[in-house]
Amino acid sequence: MSALPPFDPADPLGLEDLLDPEDRAVRDTVRSWAADRVLPHIAEWYERGELPGIRDLARELGSIGALGMSLTGYGCAGASAVQYGLACLELEAADSGIRSLVSVQGSLAMYALHRFGSEEQKERWLPRMASGEVIGCFGLTEPDHGSDPAGMRTYAKRDGSDWLLTGRKMWITNGSVAGVAVVWAGTDDGIRGFVVPTDTPGFSAPEIRHKWSLRASVTSELVLDEVRLPADAVLPEAKGLRGPLSCLSHARYGIVWGSMGAARASFESALDYSRTREQFGKPLAGFQLTQAKLADMAVELHKGILLAHHLGTRMDAGRLRPEQVSFGKLNNVREAIEICRTARTILGANGISLEYPVMRHATNLESVLTYEGTVEMHQLVLGKALTGVDAFR
Repeated sequence: MSALPPFDPADPLGLEDLLDPEDRAVRDTVRSWAADRVLPHIAEWYERGELPGIRDLARELGSIGALGMSLTGYGCAGASAVQYGLACLELEAADSGIRSLVSVQGSLAMYALHRFGSEEQKERWLPRMASGEVIGCFGLTEPDHGSDPAGMRTYAKRDGSDWLLTGRKMWITNGSVAGVAVVWAGTDDGIRGFVVPTDTPGFSAPEIRHKWSLRASVTSELVLDEVRLPADAVLPEAKGLRGPLSCLSHARYGIVWGSMGAARASFESALDYSRTREQFGKPLAGFQLTQAKLADMAVELHKGILLAHHLGTRMDAGRLRPEQVSFGKLNNVREAIEICRTARTILGANGISLEYPVMRHATNLESVLTYEGTVEMHQLVLGKALTGVDAFR
């Protein structure tokens, strides 16, 4: 009878066994990049409320295949859903803002072009977006319409063979640094998607300041003042809300993984701290209440990673339903926030310091909890799936 492998505190469920060598290579590449390029600077960026050198970071992320990595062709890496998820976990373990940059670029803007765009649109934009030469953004949320995108006021009307696009979008990641925006608007034929080069007259993207969450991330408003677009600016294969909602489902999948990265970083910080911080003559780790907290955090963290991996294998098999993505986002972000809050209690007053990552991750996750569908929206998605009754209205 072979001996059991030793217990690994960093992998108590043995989830490493679920990964093949290529999965590990992708994970390790992204982890190494984040450790070198983000972790030494992220506390300063967060404190200053900016993400300097974002264009350089985008090109570097493109060079390691992290932009649109689960898409195929057009310079994209063609990675598996599980590999994309592992990348999101490692990026968010550094900071949610970095993962948001990658998610909006790949899972929203590039995914919309790849799935719904014309061949000409794909050829024009996707290779440059995959390399990080061009940054993209995704305009759906509006100042007065977030959870109910059907009520959007942004409108595109025909003017001869052209379109005139007018409206506002809010809370748009990458907006002020984007070279191209995928903007959703009402038309006489329903909601349509438009590919908008950001140097088009009438387009502007003032940056949103004074954020207490996602501070190391570019967030903007999009202002569209009769932006004139040619007939071929419309995404030909996207009609109605199904288009943008399918993009959101892809982005939410990345959040299922990414939130566990923030949780892992906070848990590891608390575990290390508990081993070295002494009170009443012994390390915090030697107290029963501290061990109970660490055990509960470890259980929820690794259950969440296992759930993310399961959803990834379903996506790779073409069997992942939107309701299952809602299941993952609802559970994992909620548990990640609780892990961060518990980790903060172990660090005591030091938990609020940027010398440690815990409070930064906790505040970032407050945004992650809201974007790509609030808790309430995902509860109602699951409620409808469970009961067959639509309670949205």
